[in-house]
Amino acid sequence: MSGFEEGFDKLSMADREKFRQMVNYLLAHSFLISRRFDFENNTRPVSSDYIFVEKNLDLFQDYFSYAGFTLTVDTNFGVIALDSSYEGNRVRFDKLTTLMIYCLRLMYDEKRAEVSLSDVVFVTTSEIIGKLTTTGAISKKPSDQRMADALRQLVRFNLLQKKEGDYEDAATVYVILPTILFIISNEQISNINRLVDETVKDENAQEDQEALEEEQAIEMEKED
Repeated sequence: MSGFEEGFDKLSMADREKFRQMVNYLLAHSFLISRRFDFENNTRPVSSDYIFVEKNLDLFQDYFSYAGFTLTVDTNFGVIALDSSYEGNRVRFDKLTTLMIYCLRLMYDEKRAEVSLSDVVFVTTSEIIGKLTTTGAISKKPSDQRMADALRQLVRFNLLQKKEGDYEDAATVYVILPTILFIISNEQISNINRLVDETVKDENAQEDQEALEEEQAIEMEKED
């Protein structure tokens, strides 16, 4: 009998079912957070799911290792992360979602520097759009549908926690979760910085080309 089978058999029937549930949760969401914000009571209760996985960490790690996954825990930030060794199991975000992650990381660092490191970092959709604009990541506001689709994906993967409200509403409040520190490294920030710079250059070049074409069109009209 393998170490996993022996450990799993020692669990109660209820814990075995809980184990299965948490395996499926981690496969679907990649991250598990120790404390989510309770908007109604203004508190940050400890997650019983997180406690269960942390308590049975060796068992979860053994199970996932068979499929080529690595499960790690960061107790400082209260984050359990599941990572695959295989490229096919990685989600590829589109450009807008990637740029949003980049801006959320910047906002997370900035806001945590302004307040106590233990405080929750709140943002609104409007603030996210503002950051996308001021960093030069975008030149104009994306459609409400594109923003909503990107935000839904970030909530699904536990990078954001959403308060009640519509995804399309600019005033909807989110909590930036500490998982943002784990999905985008400092090296990746540098790469995205280059992507933003290239985007700005491309847009400026396009604007210059359009201005030139418009000027030429005016000159042709004058000649006529």
